[in-house]
Amino acid sequence: MRAWVLGLCLFATPAFAALDVGAKAPEFAATATQGGKTFDFDLAGALKKGPVVLYFYPAAFTPGCTEEAHEFAEAMPQFKALGATVIGVSQDGIEKLKRFSVSECRSKFPVASDASGKISKEYDAELSSMLGYSSRTSYVIAPDGKILVSYTAMDPEGHVGKTMDAVKEWKQAQK
Repeated sequence: MRAWVLGLCLFATPAFAALDVGAKAPEFAATATQGGKTFDFDLAGALKKGPVVLYFYPAAFTPGCTEEAHEFAEAMPQFKALGATVIGVSQDGIEKLKRFSVSECRSKFPVASDASGKISKEYDAELSSMLGYSSRTSYVIAPDGKILVSYTAMDPEGHVGKTMDAVKEWKQAQK
């Protein structure tokens, strides 16, 4: 039943709001997992290393979210070469995300639990607070904490390309 309701929400929801380019990204810390191992992720700490690709997705192990995780996993060598950190965020619990991080993220990048929905709400990436889903929204955040790109589309295609292009553009501007 829950999957059916998610499907209905995905197609019945109007255009989503998202934070504006140039806005200051809200700081957050969350329990994350990579390769099935949990750790504390802190946005401020990640930004000290370079830009952060922060992508929200509705639910682990759904077809679109699995496709998107595979695409990010395949693109990780390019993101790393550009000095970018990638992290996915959903409102799933950490135990489910441990499995997702291994099987679908292929242990290449972390995913974080936003079980309370607080992070999704702060980033205007909340699809349904009643059902506990985030929208499919991707951000690139510069090391100074400013949003470089904001992209919302329920179709998983395009998120990796748009965020990669933004990171490349940022890197080029640093030269």
